[in-house]
Amino acid sequence: MKYLLLLGTLIVVLFSCDSAAVKSPPVIARDTTIKPKNAFTDLKLDSMSLAGFLSANSLDDSISNKITSFYNARNYQYAWFTEDGLSETGEAFWNLHQQQPESNGDSTGNGYLHAAMDRLVNNAEVPLPADSIRQIEVNLTLHFFQYVKAASGGSLDPSDMQWNIPRRKLNATALLDSFLSGNGRKFKPLNNSFYRLQEVIKHYGEVVKAGGWDSIWLQKKTVKKGQKDDVIIALKKRLKASGDFEEEDTTSLFTASLTEAVKKAERSFGLKADGILSHDLVDQLNVPAEKRMQQLLINLERMRWLPAWPANRLVANIPEYRLHVFENDKEVLGMNIVVGKAANRTVIFSDDLQYIVFSPYWNVPRSIVKNEIVPAMNRNSNYISRNNMEITGQSNGLPVVRQKPGPGNALGQVKFIFPNRYNIYFHDTPAKTLFNSQSRAFSHGCVRIQDPFDLARYLLRNDSSWTDAKIRKAMNSGKEQWIKLSQPVPVYLLYLTAWVDEDGSLNFREDIYGHDQRMAERLFTDEKQ
Repeated sequence: MKYLLLLGTLIVVLFSCDSAAVKSPPVIARDTTIKPKNAFTDLKLDSMSLAGFLSANSLDDSISNKITSFYNARNYQYAWFTEDGLSETGEAFWNLHQQQPESNGDSTGNGYLHAAMDRLVNNAEVPLPADSIRQIEVNLTLHFFQYVKAASGGSLDPSDMQWNIPRRKLNATALLDSFLSGNGRKFKPLNNSFYRLQEVIKHYGEVVKAGGWDSIWLQKKTVKKGQKDDVIIALKKRLKASGDFEEEDTTSLFTASLTEAVKKAERSFGLKADGILSHDLVDQLNVPAEKRMQQLLINLERMRWLPAWPANRLVANIPEYRLHVFENDKEVLGMNIVVGKAANRTVIFSDDLQYIVFSPYWNVPRSIVKNEIVPAMNRNSNYISRNNMEITGQSNGLPVVRQKPGPGNALGQVKFIFPNRYNIYFHDTPAKTLFNSQSRAFSHGCVRIQDPFDLARYLLRNDSSWTDAKIRKAMNSGKEQWIKLSQPVPVYLLYLTAWVDEDGSLNFREDIYGHDQRMAERLFTDEKQ
């Protein structure tokens, strides 16, 4: 199987000196910001040669204008070279480019440029002709613009994958100016989640190249610390391959260090971290390395779509069944959640949380009224009153039903509103036992949260009038009360089945809605050798 290049193929074209029959690009006013006194090099491009390069290589107007504007602003001074050769920023960019994960480890882009850059980086003492330096100079600039486009663009349209979160917009020219001004080491045009996962992919790529890992065969129900079993030898080898077990121990004894490694693996799969080898863990460990690599690449693609995070935010990761609350980019609160079942999928989108509703009414959605409430009413004429509901009208042949605040209300004691066209919100629930399940896809689409009081207290933390006692009273009053937050909080509902958390730990989760499978069908192709 071949992996498509998820970072995009960085196409590099050769510099052409043939300016005959050249069509000049649109004229852009020359900027002489960089003068001899503030220039870091005396090397300059010839403007006509640059125009010839752009035309001869059939670049679209957008790229041509960016390159022309970029060199105009520099008074055509070289960006990547000085009189002494390749600059530090030139080397930094090439190293950045070389670090990106590729499908089969093959080199991408133009062979000439790769060979020339390899010569410059690894054999700096060997001089190159001036014409070659000029070719490399312009190609590196083009390469940078293509790099940014490929890194942020990816291979798929997020909206085609039911991803409804606006992407960040990158200004490639501003990024290039920043990079050249000395910010190359801090150059990260994408979300940090992308770069953390990118590092892990390098390791998994090596594992796949080495042939992956063998399956583990567990004959007993469980194996734990202090026991001896042949499966333990295979377990140590498997965990060593994924980086969870670092010791050289290959004995059949289940040691204390192996127990910790098993706990680490269990946490990475969202399992109970008891340090005991179980069939649930074996099922996860036996997923082939190539399949895990695909999962990583699928989620790396998604991470290109992530916006620039605001410092304060709520992030609900659907496959993780977890809500994370971030303040100043640090997680300050987390809780389990229940999400929509496969037939009523929770939508992937973002909005701003604006309201807290204590002791809420539940306005029963029309689909639930039609498919559940009306049939129940037909079976039992007392269904409405027994469930503390009331009919407030009729709409297109169906009753308009709402459930009153109080014990048994489907929304519990509080809900959190971030107005959106999907009618999805966070809410409490009387069904607390559902949070004890490992898989928690039970709702009709909204997100049930395990600790609603904690979330309400956090959101109202800056209003001294909302004491703990007042919040609890409002939650139990039986009278609906709306509170508008003084500062709305961004909310993101994501779908990530593989990621590296803030502590550097790799996580995998099940593809509960089949989104991974649909992306795999678009990203990967089988090729018979």
